Amino acid sequence: MQPVGSLSRTRPRRPAPHLRVVGPDEPATLVADLRPAGQTGRAPAEPADRAVRLLLASTLSLTVIGLVMVLSASSVSAYARYGSSFLFFRRQLVYALVGGAALWLTSRMRHRAWERLAAPLLAVSVVLLALVLHPAAGTVAGGSARWIVMGPVTVQPSEMAKLAVIAFTSALLARRWRELHDVGRLAMPLLPVVGLVCALIMLQPDLGTTVVLAGVVFALLFVAGARLRHLFLGVVGSASLGFALIYVEGYRWSRFIAFLNPWADPQGAGYQIIQSMIALASGGPLGVGLGASRQKWLYVPNAHTDFIFSIIGEELGLVGNLVVLALFGMFIYAGVRIAMRAPDPFGRFMAAGITAWIGLQAIVNLGAVTALLPITGVPLPFVSFGGSALVVSLAAVGILVSIGRNPSVRLGRPSARQARTRS
Repeated sequence: MQPVGSLSRTRPRRPAPHLRVVGPDEPATLVADLRPAGQTGRAPAEPADRAVRLLLASTLSLTVIGLVMVLSASSVSAYARYGSSFLFFRRQLVYALVGGAALWLTSRMRHRAWERLAAPLLAVSVVLLALVLHPAAGTVAGGSARWIVMGPVTVQPSEMAKLAVIAFTSALLARRWRELHDVGRLAMPLLPVVGLVCALIMLQPDLGTTVVLAGVVFALLFVAGARLRHLFLGVVGSASLGFALIYVEGYRWSRFIAFLNPWADPQGAGYQIIQSMIALASGGPLGVGLGASRQKWLYVPNAHTDFIFSIIGEELGLVGNLVVLALFGMFIYAGVRIAMRAPDPFGRFMAAGITAWIGLQAIVNLGAVTALLPITGVPLPFVSFGGSALVVSLAAVGILVSIGRNPSVRLGRPSARQARTRS
């Protein structure tokens, strides 16, 4: 006999989970359905689906903020130079629509297609990078030859080169990630290719893009599992080379000195940093109001491009800056989640590379605007004015969406389409 009260302490038995045998035509990563028997209703959303939604929400929010702030930050300079306050806004709106179409297209493509497209895309990028240096083809602005004008369209080849290098490096690591201990076998194709692209970009000259590109390659090697000793030696060597490039070029060295002490030359090399800090400090917690910036009246150079974050801080205050930072944090978090759940090594490296690219470029830009890093001329992704940068970045987001919609592990019952296929 059971003692009195034992029935009240007896726990009800839970139904056993439904286990399903994986067929030979199903992926090996498919797992059992752990919902109790008789439970109906829709399965909870998968983490990968949530990551894709976070990615798209942060991208859309940053792009909309960029459109609004490009209109505000460029209105004065656009009217003074071209007689229309809406010139840059209309162009950015067209770029956003084209980028949205590119995002939709790349999100519908199989992400493994970029493994085959890596070499052709890299070849086209190298040709365009070489072409932009020719006086008859390249357009010089601000002392740099970075653009090719094709009728009404202006193309910046270095933006395409970022995606091409990420795809090439990801494809190479996916094939040889088990041989990372063999430095010579990995460095022989990777070092010449990345070195050639970086050299062509430096000839423009564009040190900021070179730094971002090199940083993304190192991030991919870290994700792939390269030895920390080799990575450390590579970072030290690259940093030494970068410092040498800064030292031998007069304007780069003056920017570096201005970064250390901008008030030493407030009307020269330190002018842009000082004006940016004035804009950020003038905004206070809530800002002076959208469109009410005083620093955009030709005080802050490149107010609608590289230094748009300072105008955001002035007009929308610390709250506006924190919202932008939170959106970038959301983007990076979603990108990392997608990379962790990628269905294959190439997808994992591709997602990690794109996330590192957007995250590192945002850090470099925000560091320059807030005087935490030297000025390098790198735009803020999705927010700064720029057609090639926005279109290519949105296309890269579409690749992340494609990878995120095909995670390596799926939970829940099979869909009706999958059930019909198996039957």
